Amino acid sequence: MTELSADDARRLILRAQGLLGADARRGGVEGMLRRLGAVQLDTISVLARSHELVAYGRLGAVGRETIERAYWHNPARSFEYWCHAACILPIEHWPLYDFRRRAYRASKQRWHEVPPDFEKVLHQVRDSGPVTTSDIGGAKKSAEWWDWSDSKIALEWLLDIGELVCTRRIGWRRVYDLAERAVPADLLGLELTDEECIVRLARIAGAALGVATRADLIDFLRLKGPHAAMLDEALASGAAGLVPVHVAGWPEARPPRRTAVVTSPAISVTSPSPNPATRGAAALGAPGSDDLASSEAADKGPSDLLTAGATDQGLSGPPGLTVSHAADPGLSGSPDLVTAGTAGLAGSSSGSALPGADGLVVSGASMIVSPGSVRSAGIGGRAPNAWADPEALASVPRGRHRTTLVSPFDSLIWHRGRTSRIFGFDYQLEIYVPKPKRVHGYFTMPVLAGGKLIGRVDPAREGSTFVARHVSFESSVVRAVDIAAVRDALWSAASWVGCTDVRVERVTSEAHTRPLLDALPLGPSDPR
Repeated sequence: MTELSADDARRLILRAQGLLGADARRGGVEGMLRRLGAVQLDTISVLARSHELVAYGRLGAVGRETIERAYWHNPARSFEYWCHAACILPIEHWPLYDFRRRAYRASKQRWHEVPPDFEKVLHQVRDSGPVTTSDIGGAKKSAEWWDWSDSKIALEWLLDIGELVCTRRIGWRRVYDLAERAVPADLLGLELTDEECIVRLARIAGAALGVATRADLIDFLRLKGPHAAMLDEALASGAAGLVPVHVAGWPEARPPRRTAVVTSPAISVTSPSPNPATRGAAALGAPGSDDLASSEAADKGPSDLLTAGATDQGLSGPPGLTVSHAADPGLSGSPDLVTAGTAGLAGSSSGSALPGADGLVVSGASMIVSPGSVRSAGIGGRAPNAWADPEALASVPRGRHRTTLVSPFDSLIWHRGRTSRIFGFDYQLEIYVPKPKRVHGYFTMPVLAGGKLIGRVDPAREGSTFVARHVSFESSVVRAVDIAAVRDALWSAASWVGCTDVRVERVTSEAHTRPLLDALPLGPSDPR
């Protein structure tokens, strides 16, 4: 079992997330998507939409059209489905979400009551080819954003259960097509059990996160009930291929709850909610039940449990639906880690990690560690409180840290409890907070510099001017280099969206105001 300092874990996470070292640029946007495993979609656009901001944060000034083409083009290299939320996913991951499609099909409902004649829409798509919502009768029955027409509900339901797929967009409108036309035949024909899906997805999530607690993995994939139990089994047996580690300063693991692993795809989806718009999603644990909020309560971190919504694109849950992980025994009410016995791990057929007297064996490779920071712990050492990607542990993170504004929906920070644990940065998105009660601003974006989150910016755009309505620094920021980093982040983002000027309207704290305003006219020290 390997012991990591909190700083070791943070650097491993940043490298895994493509924010440390030059290797993160390999493969461009497509390579980035495959390293991250999932890129969250969201309807809000301030400087750009979140999926564009995620690419910008890692790759720099990549053209926005280049980003869009990399996500959505023909033949399909990605598709949209429910992971942590509504996400862009690599097309080769299509079979891995069979477990979720089966669960939706068994539930026979989503947030809305599924119209009995939904198959008519399927026949229409089969006969006429790819369609948008407007092609088959519009999106809404009323002005309420979630009050979808029957045709829109049918399209989304057919997407949920895998009959239809979205592999491209026109503007911001989904284009729905038959899965049998859009998904490569070898992927479409691959049938996996629920357990096989969870095992493979756990490995993907672990690699994307670098170092993660059980709660982090659960949150990445939005697993509940029997599927969460399957994750526990995959971790304990070693089948997920992740290595147990202990991260100093992270919460200690607690004894696991006993949850039976149910192999049947049928899942109970009863809900006490009297509102038909909120039935199904909360009971099923649908990832889209609350895109903005549901990761906030996990890990007992600071919560901004908010009701998301405001579009008809199927990216957020209906109004009034709030998902609290604290009430979910598969999340914050359960352990961060299933602590496996040595014999159980040694008996794993994966061979990926065997704890023993000689330390850690990672797929036959040597463990490379930084002196004094990572040590091999024997059987009698600390109990593990996290899981790590063995490839991440095989080398010391090196290279340059990215300096960038980070999207609120970036996988680096989408789990707010994890963000607090890794960076000591308590973050709340205040979009749905009444304006007089906002502390930092409408769409605050954390500033990443030197591998730390040093502040936040509430951005806007007025013509060719990038406006920072509020720049707030963390209280620990006292160095001139951090002031320069925020300046560089502002100018870099401004240049990317085509702005030629930057204006800062407000700075917190007062001690940082003059240094930032004096540094701003100097322009960026690093054009990247």
